[in-house]
Amino acid sequence: MSFFKKKSRKSTSINDQMELPQKNLDSSALHENLERNLATFKDLYGNSSDLVIRKIKFGEDKKLQIGMIYLDGLVDRQMMDDLLDAFMFQMKDSQVTLDSLDKDDVATLLKNTSIPIAETTELYQLQDMESAILCGGAILLIDGVTSGLKINVSGWKERGVTESSTENVVRGPKESFTETLRTNTSLVRRKIKDSSLRIEELQVGKITKTDIAIVHIEGITNEKIVEEVRSRIKRIEIDSILESSYIEELIEDETYTPFPTLYNTERPDVIAAGLLEGRVAIFVDGTPFVLLAPALFTQFFQSAEDYYQRWDIATLLRMLRVLAFFVSLLGPSLYIALINFHQEMLPTTLLIDLAAQREGVPFPAVIEALLMEVTLEILREAGLRLPKAIGQTVSIVGALVIGQTAVEAGIVSATMVIVVSITAISNFILPSFSMGISIRILRFGFIIFAATFGLYGITIGLFFLTLHLCSLRSFGVPFLTPIAPFVKEDQKDTLWRMPTWKRYTRPRLVSKQNSIRENEVTKKNSQLGQRSEG
Repeated sequence: MSFFKKKSRKSTSINDQMELPQKNLDSSALHENLERNLATFKDLYGNSSDLVIRKIKFGEDKKLQIGMIYLDGLVDRQMMDDLLDAFMFQMKDSQVTLDSLDKDDVATLLKNTSIPIAETTELYQLQDMESAILCGGAILLIDGVTSGLKINVSGWKERGVTESSTENVVRGPKESFTETLRTNTSLVRRKIKDSSLRIEELQVGKITKTDIAIVHIEGITNEKIVEEVRSRIKRIEIDSILESSYIEELIEDETYTPFPTLYNTERPDVIAAGLLEGRVAIFVDGTPFVLLAPALFTQFFQSAEDYYQRWDIATLLRMLRVLAFFVSLLGPSLYIALINFHQEMLPTTLLIDLAAQREGVPFPAVIEALLMEVTLEILREAGLRLPKAIGQTVSIVGALVIGQTAVEAGIVSATMVIVVSITAISNFILPSFSMGISIRILRFGFIIFAATFGLYGITIGLFFLTLHLCSLRSFGVPFLTPIAPFVKEDQKDTLWRMPTWKRYTRPRLVSKQNSIRENEVTKKNSQLGQRSEG
């Protein structure tokens, strides 16, 4: 039996039913005539306005003709101007003619003596040259030569490295990923200065040809997981990949689940920590969010700042997040169950107060909860989509005004407003935005269960939720690891965090090899330090 779950996806074969426009390429190889080659490229790009073609003649008799092809906006203009200046100056003095050199030696001579850029490659196929131009390169063609030189002069505009906007920390690195693939991989290289860090690049998308990088540490990461990630990405057949969520949906183990089975982050330190634990990172060009596989349920309750604070503070914060998880999931449903079915569980004074508040409310508690939850979701979305200058003001003022007005009008009770507000605030405590969305979806289901069967309905819902979580896997690793299955060695960093010198092993089910993170000398020194302080 295979270690990984095999599955076929209809989404990966969507292009089986459609045909891409055929490109007018007479042959996969270049022609000896320069004019014919330039006309081929003009026809290939539809004579697009951003396609730049420069023809230059060199030599004593001006018989040596070359053509430079690139796309304006994808190349560094200053680098391109410097290249042409240096190229023309050196070629003027070289007095190269086709009569004194063999045709096949001209490209080598230009590459070695006249092009002051290190990343220069000789290409022979039109498809390779097309991809090089689209990636920000320039192609140099020579009349009479059936090969071209790819010169890397890419230099499009890009956003600089800034502070993370979704995973803020008080203490720790402030940098985050950008939309440029090479910048993102370099941020990880800065943190993991080891030659065993492997970066494998692929292209996915028949039209977009999006660059994707699979990153792992050789000797630490389980090779079966790396191979499974690689094979799943290679099986993708789709026209476009515009964000890492495309890849996430196409390679995840289970589609019909509210829980994310791949972890996404825009923090380089989180990716570096995941790689050191034996995970695989998936970088997608054009997005600052990087995927991490396999993902575990407990991982979504952990913040990068947990490892930059004292272990006892980090443990307390994680316990608070677990409490907030249950409050956000079960808050309104517990209130509905107690009000409708289990009034005897409430103190008499509190029950009388709640009954007095609900005396003028025309709707049952479940309708109240659904009205408030839907209103809250509308305000939340409005705050996200509106311009930043007014988004927060509208969401805060709107919530206060609507809540107060609804209570005064007798549509909802004041207690229901308090319950829904605490539930919403608890949802914001979770570090992972994707897990927070999952809880918001499940909350509506628990409200229906509570309104139908009371606490029994909530218990049934929790039972089925636990069964569902136990059935999930992330690239062959159980989603609830190391809780179910229970792994004693990995309990040092789950819902609580032990001191660093006690976390000397990597997760057992994630990394099958090189599981020791620190040597015995480091461990003994830490233990002696603890004893001497005592």
